[in-house]
Amino acid sequence: MNVPVNMGMPTVKEAPPVLAPRRRTRAIRVGSVPVGGDAPISVQSMTTTPTSDINATLQQIAELTAAGCDIVRVAVPTGDDAAALPAIAAKSQIPVIADIHFQPRYVFAAIDAGCAAVRVNPGNIRKFDDQVKEIAAAAAAADVSLRIGVNAGSLDKRLLEKYQKATPEALVESAVWEASLFEEHGFHDFKISVKHNDPVVMVRAYELLAEVGDWPLHLGVTEAGPAFQGTIKSATAFGALLSQGIGDTIRVSLSAPPVEEVKVGLQILQSLNLRERKLEIVSCPSCGRAQVDVYTLADEVTAGLEHLTVPLRVAVMGCVVNGPGEAREADLGVASGNGKGQIFVKGEVIKTVPEAEIVTTLLAEANRIAEQMGSEQESGPVAVTVS
Repeated sequence: MNVPVNMGMPTVKEAPPVLAPRRRTRAIRVGSVPVGGDAPISVQSMTTTPTSDINATLQQIAELTAAGCDIVRVAVPTGDDAAALPAIAAKSQIPVIADIHFQPRYVFAAIDAGCAAVRVNPGNIRKFDDQVKEIAAAAAAADVSLRIGVNAGSLDKRLLEKYQKATPEALVESAVWEASLFEEHGFHDFKISVKHNDPVVMVRAYELLAEVGDWPLHLGVTEAGPAFQGTIKSATAFGALLSQGIGDTIRVSLSAPPVEEVKVGLQILQSLNLRERKLEIVSCPSCGRAQVDVYTLADEVTAGLEHLTVPLRVAVMGCVVNGPGEAREADLGVASGNGKGQIFVKGEVIKTVPEAEIVTTLLAEANRIAEQMGSEQESGPVAVTVS
């Protein structure tokens, strides 16, 4: 009797659980990247180079692209920056958004330059409301989307007088008013952000905004701070909103190199199962039971596997209490103790090595597994008949 045995990847892969279904929003496009609707949540960042320095800006965009960035924003504070936009938009590997403040003529320059989208800040563009009709017409003709970017630090003076400060209600009133102006002229290809540096205020503003319209929402904690503080504030705020299904594209704002923003953003989405998980290191915090240097092991394994692009869970454990269980549940793991490490692959112990060889062994096994996973994904499931 011949019995078919499937030796490849499973033919049906269940979607990982999420905390809440995505809020259904209007679908728009930022160049080649869909935003809203049922599109995946995209990750954005912003260049820190002078936009007028075309080569430096394109180099940074290339680095962001390699890190997994979906959309990039460039600042346009001067005429020289506006003049650089055609070359940058044409040569960038990912869609470019022009970030416009103060000078409305740069909005039209960015549209003419072929940018995928334009971010406008109604609070600091002179007589912005009077120019909505012309902006909407130009954007529609060029198939360019917009972001209405309301920011606590540049809120319209009329709203500051009304609310005394940048409250969630003030941010939302500004956004809804500007959205209504564009919609009056038949323009709907825009997303909205209502950013604040306080995660509590920011979260409430987005919750209120989500209640009153189906606009796609760009999430961000503005001026979040240095890398550590900004990561915590962004993860807290994004987690609160994304766990309710609110948010269509995100930008983590850090006082750090832009690539770090992308890494944090991707990790937040992966942690919530909103992006396929890639490399995931499970490691214990160490304690008095640890018999190896867990900190060093985890750092060295993480650094050695950063290049991997397949979903791989690696457990680096330092004692016999939780170590074997966590290592057994991971794709690859080590349970360490007494100067040795038991190496687990898919739940089975394959060898025991001295502590000095743990990192080398884990890296070798991880690369082997990753190569095998890559080849299986390319070839699909393989049926083998056993007699």
